[in-house]
Amino acid sequence: MTFQPSLALQDTALTVCVLSILLVPFACAGLLLINTGLGRSRSAAQMALSSLCVFSVAAIAYVICGFSWQGFEGLPAHTFTVAGKSWNWIAAQPFFLRGVQLNGSAPSLAIWLQMFSVALAAMIPLGTGADRWRLGASCASAALLAGCTYPLFAHWVWGGGWLAQLGSKFGLGRGFLDAGGSCSIQVVGGLTALSIAWIVGPRRGKYSHEGMPAAIPGHNGIYVIFGCLLALVGWTGLNFAGAILFAGAAAGQAVQVAVNTMLCAGAAGLTAGVVTHTRFGKPDASLVANGWVGGLVASSAACIFILPAAAVAIGIVAGALVTFSVEWFELRLGVDDPGGAISAHAVAGIWGGLSVGLFANFTDGVLKNRAGGNSGQFLAQLVGVATLLGFVLPLTYFLNWLLNRVYPQRVAAEGERQGLDLYELGAGAYPEFMTHSDEFTQRKI
Repeated sequence: MTFQPSLALQDTALTVCVLSILLVPFACAGLLLINTGLGRSRSAAQMALSSLCVFSVAAIAYVICGFSWQGFEGLPAHTFTVAGKSWNWIAAQPFFLRGVQLNGSAPSLAIWLQMFSVALAAMIPLGTGADRWRLGASCASAALLAGCTYPLFAHWVWGGGWLAQLGSKFGLGRGFLDAGGSCSIQVVGGLTALSIAWIVGPRRGKYSHEGMPAAIPGHNGIYVIFGCLLALVGWTGLNFAGAILFAGAAAGQAVQVAVNTMLCAGAAGLTAGVVTHTRFGKPDASLVANGWVGGLVASSAACIFILPAAAVAIGIVAGALVTFSVEWFELRLGVDDPGGAISAHAVAGIWGGLSVGLFANFTDGVLKNRAGGNSGQFLAQLVGVATLLGFVLPLTYFLNWLLNRVYPQRVAAEGERQGLDLYELGAGAYPEFMTHSDEFTQRKI
């Protein structure tokens, strides 16, 4: 017997879930400020507008066809049979939410939450494509993510799909678990960011002929730090709404989720500060911010399944991973990621998914109706991560590669030199002030 969430919530759970979902846009606002602050001043307005447009496109694309592929556990879906066992592959819902009653039922609340969640996932690659990714291309890429890549994997995890069935069908713990979306939201967005980085290439002046990267600092650290605080508010709502709808959490467990989310983010941010201070003599504000976001990302999968001490441990590992990952991608792989999105979302999200198998505690009644025991849970999480790297990454790269063939994603060289604000919008974000030039990135040959 697989876990079957009730299609109707109790009044208290309904109220708490609605309030939690209302907080989720703060995560998007925080990400907007972080991406804007870590980019150049002459592209700040374009980044902010891109965030708003991507948010809108992703939400609309999800309503048009995304939910049709994702569905909700207990609703009709297509299955296939292997070795006499029926595996759920993809949802069977009509387009444009036809037939779905938007009446406060669990599926209708999931749709509302997922409109914000898929928008958050679609905004993640903006930080990686900063200063060189066209506005129209980012919107088209967001439509592909929201209409195809995201709902497919989300169905496998949250819609009763085959990853969720690994416990009942294959004896791997309680199936793949991801209460708040470390993998389903953050890693999907982070792997899309990696694909965009490969397709559009590094910024002009980022790498010398010898392959050594130049430091191109973000233009506004205040935006970045304030964005981190807004993200905490949004992540708390995201984690608890997901825990109610996808893990069967009770309304009273909101405090547990909030405490674990804060501890994980705080531990990650402090760890990033200690690591950068130890290595460079002073803490690096941008890496501390990325570490903080990485902690939020890592907290999502296990937020309802762990004790506070485990949340601190998860955060410490996430903060260290993000700090070293940013450097590894830039120096070793030649990946130019101005916002650190690949490390903060993909790398930390993978760790968050795996941490469920290491720290999960199922004694509090969460998922009590889902078949399976505790043994094999780590293997179930490993299968989910392998699916992300082995299927979702090639899929999202292929889709964006095709898009690039039809509609080139990188702005023209003149646009990058001039700044995306003037080139694409016709006006700068800071007309009264002089924006940064490229002089500090130019090298004498």
